[in-house]
Amino acid sequence: MNKEIWLPVLHHFENGNIFTGSCGEFRYRICPNVVMANPKEVDMAASSIKAEYWHGPLRYELSDIESERTFPMSPEGREEMQRWLTEAV
Repeated sequence: MNKEIWLPVLHHFENGNIFTGSCGEFRYRICPNVVMANPKEVDMAASSIKAEYWHGPLRYELSDIESERTFPMSPEGREEMQRWLTEAV
């Protein structure tokens, strides 16, 4: 049985923050593509979140990415991304 991957709340990504995590030898990196509707508001429909994963002891820059996928920046997109990463562990 796979362990569930932990992800920060959606607001973390809305602010343009990258997140990296691991579960044993499984590593992942999540990078948002934030589109602003105006200077103070994120256009959620136009924004997305890209997730990538790899296995091994090395950091992102030194690793071969095994798979990547882009998800909508929404609660449903975050849940789908979490399921996708959890299945890959």
